[in-house]
Amino acid sequence: MTPSVPLSLVVLALLSRCSSEAADPSVDVLTTRNADFAARLYRAVSSRTDDNVFLSTFTLSAGLLALMSASNGPTQDQLMQGLNLTGLDPQTLPDLFQSLRTAVQQGSPAADLKQGVALFPAQGFQVSSSYLDLVQTKFGGKVQSLVYNVPLEATITINLWAEEQTGDTVQELVTTLAPDTQLLLATTASYKAQFSPSFNASFTQDERFYVDKYHVVMVPMMFRADKYFLAYDRSVKVGVLKLPMAGGAAMLVLLPDEGVDVTAVEEEVTGEKIQAWIRQLKRTKLEVQLPRFQLERSYSLRGVLQTLDITQVFQEDADISNMGGAEGLKLTQVYHKSLLSVNESSDDIIAGGGASTLATLPPRLTINRPFIFIIYQQTSGIVLSMGRVIDPSRK
Repeated sequence: MTPSVPLSLVVLALLSRCSSEAADPSVDVLTTRNADFAARLYRAVSSRTDDNVFLSTFTLSAGLLALMSASNGPTQDQLMQGLNLTGLDPQTLPDLFQSLRTAVQQGSPAADLKQGVALFPAQGFQVSSSYLDLVQTKFGGKVQSLVYNVPLEATITINLWAEEQTGDTVQELVTTLAPDTQLLLATTASYKAQFSPSFNASFTQDERFYVDKYHVVMVPMMFRADKYFLAYDRSVKVGVLKLPMAGGAAMLVLLPDEGVDVTAVEEEVTGEKIQAWIRQLKRTKLEVQLPRFQLERSYSLRGVLQTLDITQVFQEDADISNMGGAEGLKLTQVYHKSLLSVNESSDDIIAGGGASTLATLPPRLTINRPFIFIIYQQTSGIVLSMGRVIDPSRK
């Protein structure tokens, strides 16, 4: 067995030439702004819980931009600021986002990523056909009026929509609804992480995962020996491992040094940091052990968004009139539920992928303590989702 070594020593001992990926000069400013918003939203959510976290940040951005397109005046200005889009033309944002969404669709096979965005106004608020078309064509979403004074019927409708959008993987997006609800924003996503190359299922075995000093769980630990891209940030004391995925996406695994709390690393995660880590990646031979895990997380995000200074849209004087004659309409709540499955990515036993594939045994990196992960599209740099694993034995 090859002994595990500290990630910092693995990276600092690299002698191979730097082969980090060059930035795509055509990446739009919206990609950078969106990555920064994703990091801010993730930090706001993670600071409220000690549990696992998973957010489909790109899906949430689509929903919030659709809402921004329905707003005017101070409400729109504040949404623009909260989404880190100040200085951009709100009239051009739907077209810009559509180009990002197209890139994501082209790079993510339908079996891997399923997502949905919807605005549900109360029955009686008129919605223009032009806004219905905008939400569908630019953001891939829908607008549907609901009878909230029959809460059970509205709940069933929203949950059926979420199931349809995710191939029945996401259920019970909402549980209870208030009869005086005016407008809901709902976003949902289901992602199956298909690594390329895949982990070899025949090498998976139960290993210890150190949740904290006093709590250890046994989890299925996947294994692969290969050439990986790796970086180390001395200032944050975190290692960064890139795991390529099918369709041109990749997962960055952020593993804090032993003794460094994962929350300390979270405070440093920004859009700029994410891009810097990607630029610093170097290729090296490595044995990687990563826990198999599945996350299913539900969030009511009104309070979180208010901490990001998005408040006006929830107030009585919110100006959401671009929806079409919906004077006096305000947002009641934002619901988000997402599911991520991380496993060997194949039902077949894959040839290779073990220690025997390399002539000499490389260092081993075992992800056996809490870590953060970021899924992004490599060509464009679009951040698709973010999360953290505190305990991989829990959803």
